Amino acid sequence: MSVTITRDNLNSEVDNDITVIDFWAPWCGPCKMMDPILETLETQYEGKIHFGKMNVDNNQDIAEQYKVMSIPSLVIFKNGEAKEKITGVYPKEKLANYLDKKLAEVKDNK
Repeated sequence: MSVTITRDNLNSEVDNDITVIDFWAPWCGPCKMMDPILETLETQYEGKIHFGKMNVDNNQDIAEQYKVMSIPSLVIFKNGEAKEKITGVYPKEKLANYLDKKLAEVKDNK
């Protein structure tokens, strides 16, 4: 189960090789479509990628800080720094391929 990200725990939760934060809202239909995909990927990448969720309704300032203009958006952090953002609904296979590339980049940089 992904961690609920708040302004209080944001810095400690992104202090990993790779962290994926799902910026979402309870009223967002596409966000609800992404939930089962992200849950599956979270299980698939357990121990390799840290997953979290941030409700933009309660954290609009943080969403703006990471230039989240529409949801769902996934912000990819590497070693505590926001590096990339992808927006919209993606099929599980496409997102898994993307995450595999991010993991390979981390391995190559070690």
